[in-house]
Amino acid sequence: MIDKTGIAKRIAQEVRDGMYINLGIGIPTLVANYIPKNLNVVLQSENGLLGIGPFPTEEQVDPDLINAGKQTITMMPGSALFSSAESFAMIRGGHVDLTILGAMEVSEKGDIANWKVPGKMVKGMGGAMDLVASAKNIIVAMQHCSKDGASKLLTTCTLPLTGLQCVKKIVSDMAVLDVLPEGGFKLLERAPGVSVDQIKNATAGKLVVEGEIPEMKII
Repeated sequence: MIDKTGIAKRIAQEVRDGMYINLGIGIPTLVANYIPKNLNVVLQSENGLLGIGPFPTEEQVDPDLINAGKQTITMMPGSALFSSAESFAMIRGGHVDLTILGAMEVSEKGDIANWKVPGKMVKGMGGAMDLVASAKNIIVAMQHCSKDGASKLLTTCTLPLTGLQCVKKIVSDMAVLDVLPEGGFKLLERAPGVSVDQIKNATAGKLVVEGEIPEMKII
């Protein structure tokens, strides 16, 4: 298996030159540290920043510069600050090319649940619903199973939904999977040390396995 850093490094390989990208709270924020230096991409935060850089060193920390998850960040040359109203106009207007989100559950149809566990206190929906409704491409970064070993890749989500049929790809600690248009998780890569049978046993939804499945390359 791979850890959170490994998931972020693998997702960074999906980034393409010229993209405008929104990074969700949690594992997705780590992706900023591993985007290849030769790529010119712009990271957007829904609290009003375009041009997020890597996480700051201790000497670089500015408490006034935070992302949507209230983590301190850096700004790239040419960055812009603006109101959340303008930020959500960008999101709702379809100007974000790639959204990377965490999730508690994903269904085989691409439904995502990532904001609320019934009975637990939450601060609110945040920008998640706007992001999943408007994004052109959504990649989910998540643990394949819960702490008690239950699959989080399901036939149908059990938690309150954030969005319907919107997830295109999943990178978990066990595998890389595409969500097929007709439904089902297509296995593309397996994490180092993880077998196809282990992934089958850890996936409650429909899993499609075709041919030899290569091992994930973490750079």
